[in-house]
Amino acid sequence: MSLAMKLQKLRTERGQSLQVVADAVGASKAHIWELEKGTTKNPSIELLKNLAEHFGVTIASLVGEDPSDAEDEQMVVMYRDLQKLNIEDRQFIEAMIETMKKRGGKATDAD
Repeated sequence: MSLAMKLQKLRTERGQSLQVVADAVGASKAHIWELEKGTTKNPSIELLKNLAEHFGVTIASLVGEDPSDAEDEQMVVMYRDLQKLNIEDRQFIEAMIETMKKRGGKATDAD
């Protein structure tokens, strides 16, 4: 889930207005709205800290980097499996992922 979607979800689940969130984190209402709409990128780490604290979540969860928040359960299982591997195997898998990203994640005839 993107930062924009996560922020909007957290805010609406708590029944808070954009202004309430903005006041709580020291930002403008317009800036929070832009974050929720995804029209502004790369918020400061200070703002992310304040948002995470306000909503009672981790920064990792807020920005979609917490494996336990994964919408796809298989991703969580894969993360747990990766933790069990030794460093060399993790590096091998990391290299495989980098190769796949370079080719655009597209399936080939060999797949």
